[in-house]
Amino acid sequence: MSGVDITVNGDPHALHLAPRTSLADCLRDALSLTSVHLGCEHGACGACTVLLDGKAVRACLSLAVMCEGRAVTTLEGLRDDPRMVALRRAFHENHALQCGYCTPGMLVMAYDLLGRVPLPTEAAVREGIAGHLCRCTGYAGIVRAILAAAAHMHDEAGRRAGPDSA
Repeated sequence: MSGVDITVNGDPHALHLAPRTSLADCLRDALSLTSVHLGCEHGACGACTVLLDGKAVRACLSLAVMCEGRAVTTLEGLRDDPRMVALRRAFHENHALQCGYCTPGMLVMAYDLLGRVPLPTEAAVREGIAGHLCRCTGYAGIVRAILAAAAHMHDEAGRRAGPDSA
């Protein structure tokens, strides 16, 4: 067993894990964070996407011991974040939810994308989610949802800034 000190969703954890424990297994099994789904376990499907020090990564490809001293954020940790609230609402309104297996990873990836590109084009959204597999939606609703969330946040930012800020 190896000792791993890791911050997950803002909370510090001192864990004792087998050295080969993946970050995904650590989050699911040791911390009961079930939004981290295991699909392919090869990094190809995106179901296990989390933020590691603020950047989207595949948790199935990272060993938990490699995350020593780092910060991990799962979908649960983004629950009240305004960007995530806008994304969840847009996913619901644009029928981007079907079976839900890919949804947590897709939402975390969309969160990361909109953090880097606040008002993306459709092509940028499609490129941003290209590494995520969804067998149910055909992606059209997901793309619409991400674009709608971006537009909503852009409009909200404009309203907060007021008419004199232009």
